[in-house]
Amino acid sequence: MEFNLDRDLVFFDLEATGLNVIRDRIVQIGMIKYKKKGGEPEELEMLINPGVPISAEAMAVHGITPKDVANKPTFIQVAEQIHDFIGNADLAGYNSNRFDVPLLMEEFARAGIEFDIDHRRLLDMQRIFYKMEPRTLKAALRFYCGEEMENAHDALADVRATVDVFRGQLKHYENTDHEDGDGNITPTPVRNDMEAIHRFTNDNNFLDATQRIKYDTEGVPVFNFGKHKGESVAKVLSKDKQYYNWILNKDFSTQVKNIVKRLVREYEQNNPQA
Repeated sequence: MEFNLDRDLVFFDLEATGLNVIRDRIVQIGMIKYKKKGGEPEELEMLINPGVPISAEAMAVHGITPKDVANKPTFIQVAEQIHDFIGNADLAGYNSNRFDVPLLMEEFARAGIEFDIDHRRLLDMQRIFYKMEPRTLKAALRFYCGEEMENAHDALADVRATVDVFRGQLKHYENTDHEDGDGNITPTPVRNDMEAIHRFTNDNNFLDATQRIKYDTEGVPVFNFGKHKGESVAKVLSKDKQYYNWILNKDFSTQVKNIVKRLVREYEQNNPQA
C-alpha cells in the first residue's frame, strides 16, 4: 500500500542512554523518509557518541555499549545532517510522541537548532495500536502483518517494523466503522490520511509533548503540575517571576520553556497594566 501523502513523511526511532527525555542522550538514530512525490524511500542510520554514560538498563534493552559509540560523532556534529534529512516532513514512529520527538527536540536545542513541531503532523503507531488493539510493537507486527519481530531495539529494524505495522493498520481498519466513547458511529479514523492519523494519535488538549501545560475548558493554557495546577500559566508567571525563573532553570523541556516565554510575553503585551 502506498501512503497518501501531501507532505514528506519521516518514520524514525531513537535508542538512548536512558528514558529521561530531558537528561538522556541519543546513541542511535534510524530514519526512513517517504516523499510526497513518490519514489524509493531514503534511509539514514547512525550511531552517536552521547558524551554521557549509557545506563545498564538501556544497554540491556538495545545492546549498544560505550565501546560501540566511542569513536562515533556527537549529536552536535551530525545535527545539521539529521535536520536536513528531516526537512519539513511530518514525523512518525512507535511511542514517538512521548519519547522520540521530545528527546530529538532536546538534542537539537543543545546543538543550537530550533526544531519546530507546531506545523508538523505527528503520527504515532503505538497510539493507534493502544487505542485499537493494546499491545507492544512485537505483538503489533504479529497482529497486523503476521510476522515475527527480529533485531528488536535496533533503531533501523524498529523503524522498518513500524512502517510495516502502519501499512498493516491502514489495511486492517480500512472501510470499517469506529465507535467513540459516546457510542457514536463514524468512519474509521485510521485511514490513509495523514491529517486524520495526526488527529487520532495526538491529544490536542496538551501544548507540549511532556504534558506539562494543557488547555482548560475555556481554551486557556494552564499548568498540569505543581502548586499552580489548573491555573493560567500566563497570569501566574507574569506576577511570580521567581516561579518563572525556576521553570526556565530546571529540568523542563526546551519546548515547555519556549511556550512559557511566549505565553508570558503575549500576556504582558496585551495587559500592560497587569
